[in-house]
This record gives sequence, C-alpha cells and structure tokens, in this order.
Amino acid sequence: MFGIIQFPLFLVAVTALNLTPGPDIAYVAGQSIAQGRRAGILSALGVSLGGCAHTVACAVGLTALIAASPGAFNAIKWLGAAYLMWLGLRMLWPGAAAADSDGAQVAPRLSRRTLLFRGFVTNASNPKVLLFYIAFFPQFVASDSAHKTAAFLVLGAVFVTLGLVNDCVVAWLAARAARAVRSQPLVRRWIDRVIGAGFIGLGVRLALTRR
Repeated sequence: MFGIIQFPLFLVAVTALNLTPGPDIAYVAGQSIAQGRRAGILSALGVSLGGCAHTVACAVGLTALIAASPGAFNAIKWLGAAYLMWLGLRMLWPGAAAADSDGAQVAPRLSRRTLLFRGFVTNASNPKVLLFYIAFFPQFVASDSAHKTAAFLVLGAVFVTLGLVNDCVVAWLAARAARAVRSQPLVRRWIDRVIGAGFIGLGVRLALTRR
C-alpha cells in the first residue's frame, strides 16, 4: 500500500527503537514519578504530538531541508539541548520545589497544557529524531512509488502510535514505583536528583550531536 515495503521489518525496528531509553522516556518517567500516572500519560501524549510534527515535516520534505541547513539544524540542536538541561536543573534546584505535608521537597504540579507542551518540545526539538526520519523511513518506501507522501504519513503514524503505547506503559510502571517510595522522602529526593542529572546528561549528549 502506497509503495510501503518490508513492513514487518519496519514494525520490529521501530518497536526496538521505542524501547531504547532516551529523552522522551526520561521525560515521561520523570513526570510520572513526580506527579503520577495521569501526568505521565499526558506527557506521553505531548511526546506523540512532537512525533506527529516530525512525521508531517518528513512527508512534505521539510525535514530534509532542515537537515541540509547547518544553521537550522544547529538551532534545533541547541534548543533541544538547552531545554533538556533546563528540565534537569528544575529537578535539581531546590527553589523549584515546594514542601509537601511531610516537609519533603516535591516538584510543583504542572497543568495539563504544560505537560503536553513540554512533551511536545522534548520530542520536536530533538535533532536525532529528525535524522532518524531522514535515514530510516525512505528504506521502507519504494523509490518509484507515486505516493511517497502518503507512505511517510502511514509509517509515521505507526511509529508514533507504537511510541505512545510504549510511553504509556512507562508512565504506568513509573507511577507504581513512585507510590512504593512515596512515604520515603529521602528516596524521593534522590530519585529526583538522578532523573535531573539524567536530563542534563541527555542535553549535553544532544549538544554534541553531529549531522
């Protein structure tokens, strides 16, 4: 359909990719631990919206233009890196937290719009995702297909849907783990620190990304 080839292989590859830890999973897990399963699922939806943006950009050729422009690529790279490091600092910086009923420091609760927006930016500002779409998707579309745009949209929709399912599972597991340590403020603080440091590390790695 639409010139899509080797679709079973595509499913296996994107499933494995979605299981690989990265900024999206770190963000979903972090919000699930901090604010519960609902926040994690909203974060996962935001990440999926970012994936939809990448899919449309790839289908219309915008992704290739961005990758070919050093200025545009670097702008997205530095935006994504700075954003991830900012998220990490927000979890590490004591002033960004509020005290709960036990006196423990917890992250402030975020609105649904903020959770969706942050998830969107985490994915949409990741140039590694952009490069993935350029390098990976064309392998599964026949070179002589007259419906390449539709093929990219279908493949992207499958990729985003599988990613959403995976991220929702991560949100559920992370929320369950958070409930198990909710009565232990010291453990919660260390979890926040580890996740915050992880975001900063991901931001640094992203800043070092080359085309």
